[in-house]
Amino acid sequence: MPESILEPMNPPDSRTPDPDARFTELDLALIEALQAAPCAPWSRIGRALGVDATTAARRWERLRASGLAWVTAYGAAKTTTVAYVDVRCRPRSLEAVTEALTRLPWVFSVDETAGDFDLFASVAAVDLPAPGRSVNRVIGGMRGVRSTRTRLGITLYGEGGDWRMRAMEPAGRAELTVPRASRRAVYSAHMHDRPSPEDQALMTLLGGNGRLGYTELGAATGMSEHTARRRVQRMIREGDITIRCDLAPLAGLSTTVLYRATVPHSQVEATGNALARMEEVRLCASVRGPDNLLVMVWLHGLHAVDPFEAVLAERFPLLGIKDRTVVLRSPKRMGWLLDEAGRATRRVPLALPRP
Repeated sequence: MPESILEPMNPPDSRTPDPDARFTELDLALIEALQAAPCAPWSRIGRALGVDATTAARRWERLRASGLAWVTAYGAAKTTTVAYVDVRCRPRSLEAVTEALTRLPWVFSVDETAGDFDLFASVAAVDLPAPGRSVNRVIGGMRGVRSTRTRLGITLYGEGGDWRMRAMEPAGRAELTVPRASRRAVYSAHMHDRPSPEDQALMTLLGGNGRLGYTELGAATGMSEHTARRRVQRMIREGDITIRCDLAPLAGLSTTVLYRATVPHSQVEATGNALARMEEVRLCASVRGPDNLLVMVWLHGLHAVDPFEAVLAERFPLLGIKDRTVVLRSPKRMGWLLDEAGRATRRVPLALPRP
């Protein structure tokens, strides 16, 4: 994630999503294809889906313009200190606090929750002391905030960029999927190597549209196409940037549940890796605190909660669920502001707070 706010080369997208927009089966397969290979050329995407490149590009543009799906980019877990913050609001202050949180560039995701706390915020920082300063002074000092609770992220086992729609035919999926090792990544305790201004500029542009071509990136940053290509490919190769395809939860995935759980310390890594491979899991991270695992899942409705937890109990007998929180809505995800239906409307460029 960039260290400070960079004015985007192009203004944030302020389109109004089409209220009648819906996903087709081909749309869902297209999203999975871009989840597997977000930067692949349309010819390759189309071949995996059994359509021509023009059809794939046209359908993607409809999804993007409707706010139903988007490709974004951000700094990888190893480059950033991350904290997860529960926020309790005073009566009648939820809307104002939510609005204020979503506008903070270092609060990259915000969820409105039903439980002991009203909001769940994901916060980025440059080092270990920074989340305390940011949360206590800025979030804790907001008018309408009653209290906060912070859990420092330790290890990321899986995130939204690893989640798949599972709508493609097996042959097409095999063509795009690249075998990879465990997603395990330790969150940074200190940003030793801060991105150069050139890398920050490229990351900001890709955050707004992760499918920008190298010619467009070069023109927008004043670099040559070759230089833009070399820098982006280096960031991808070295694991400094994550590029992912995201979507609004309008494809039957209506319920998001956040679990705080605990396992014996010796089992944290094995359990975290196994949980991250479950098809329902969008986030799995170990955190500092009495509950050492944080897990977020997408389900097909509240009726799916009990069956999912039955599977957890069978597969992970040492896993103790200490708290379950249902997400009512997600006004911000990885820097993108979302409407009531979860469709992307515009973006707040991700930026770390200055000391």
